[in-house]
Amino acid sequence: MTTPGVDHPEEQTEATVELTGRNLSVSTRVEYAGEGVLAVRPSVSDFVDQSVVKVGDRVDVFWQASDSIRSVPAEVLAVDHHGAVIRWRLQIRGEAEVTQRRKAVRGRVGVPVEVGHSAYDLIGETVDLSETGARVAVDALGLEPEPGSAVDLVITLEDGEIKTRGEVVRVTMRGPRWVLSVRFLNLAEKDADRIRRRVFQALREERARESE
Repeated sequence: MTTPGVDHPEEQTEATVELTGRNLSVSTRVEYAGEGVLAVRPSVSDFVDQSVVKVGDRVDVFWQASDSIRSVPAEVLAVDHHGAVIRWRLQIRGEAEVTQRRKAVRGRVGVPVEVGHSAYDLIGETVDLSETGARVAVDALGLEPEPGSAVDLVITLEDGEIKTRGEVVRVTMRGPRWVLSVRFLNLAEKDADRIRRRVFQALREERARESE
C-alpha cells in the first residue's frame, strides 16, 4: 500500500521530471498515480517533433509534499501522442525520499525577457520559470547560441526587472524563434525569492482555472 504525496506525487498536482544526465527538467501535471506507475502530461509544446524522452530513459520525479520536497526514481514506460497532447507513463523504480537539496519549482510563467547574446539583444518572453533557470522564446537574430555559451538576462516581473547572467543549456526551433533553456549563474537571493513567489502565484492561478 502506498501513500499519495509520500510515496509518489498526488494526482492532479505539479511534479518536475528531471532527465538523468541530460541537465533537463520538465514541468508536468500528474494525471494518474497507482500500482507503481505515474502518468504525467509534460509541458513540452516547445519541443514539437523532437524526442524529449524515449522508452527506457531513467528520470527522477520531484514534488512538493506537505512538509518537504520528495523525489523518486523512475523509468519511462511509454510516450503517447494524442494530437497536440503528450503523456508519459513512468514506472517507479525505487523508494521515495526527502531530497537533501531544495528543488526549484518550475511554473508556466510568461513575462518579457531580453537575452544579450553576442552583439544582439534578443527580445521575447519566458515560457516557464524557476529560481534556477528558465525557458525563453526569443526572435532568432544572428548566430544561434551554442549550449554552454553565456548570456545576459533581463527578466521583467510585475514588481520590476531582474538582471542576471545565464548559461545556455539547450536550443530548439519554434518557427522563426529560438526557445532557449537557460541556467542562471549568479542570481541574487532576493531575486530568487521574487521568482519563487511569482511561480507559486502562477501555479495557484492555473489550478484555479482548472477547477472552474
